[in-house]
Amino acid sequence: MYEIKEPAFAVQPRERLAAYGPESLNEQELLSILLRTGTKQKGVQELARQILERFRDLESFKRASLAELQEMSGIGKVKAIELQAMIEFGKRVQASRKPHGRTIYGSHDIGLQMIAELSDLEQEHLVAIYLDTRNHIIQKRTIYIGTVNSSPAVPRDILNIGVRLMTSKLIVIHNHPSGALEPSKDDFIFTENLQKACHSLGFLLIDHLIIAGGNYLSFREKNLL
Repeated sequence: MYEIKEPAFAVQPRERLAAYGPESLNEQELLSILLRTGTKQKGVQELARQILERFRDLESFKRASLAELQEMSGIGKVKAIELQAMIEFGKRVQASRKPHGRTIYGSHDIGLQMIAELSDLEQEHLVAIYLDTRNHIIQKRTIYIGTVNSSPAVPRDILNIGVRLMTSKLIVIHNHPSGALEPSKDDFIFTENLQKACHSLGFLLIDHLIIAGGNYLSFREKNLL
């Protein structure tokens, strides 16, 4: 009987990905492919392992700044920039999963998607989703990107686009980089002014959502609209 022995060399991540697909690789192996090379002192697999240990989990790694990445031995400015570009590209791929034209079935539906898009942003973003009479998305538009603490949103900016798109219904969403989910006084004033402006033009403001701390608050679900 012949004894079955393990091969003398391990199949490298690139070769295994090519043969079996990316799902067959663990996080360390995937990261090692992105890093491409290690250093004189450590191989690329060891470097990938140390990076993942340094940031504890993928959420911490996703939020890492350029300076934090460069604190790692073996990660210079170029590698840090490449890693941040990869992270940002992944975010945009995730955000692109919802095609225009699909139907919105409720605030929970859009809230979950916007958590993925807005939760990690350090600046306040105001997004408007324009719908037709059947709740099909006509267009999703970022109206404003503000400072960390405020976003001077103006209903006129939102509704001018709605008129051009011949929209019937509207949902607005903004994030709170502070992590506080509760609406501020300015949020209530903005919502009231926008609702009045929508009514004057024959639009229906379906909801105003706030995204913060990995969760969402719906003005409609809370009977605030």
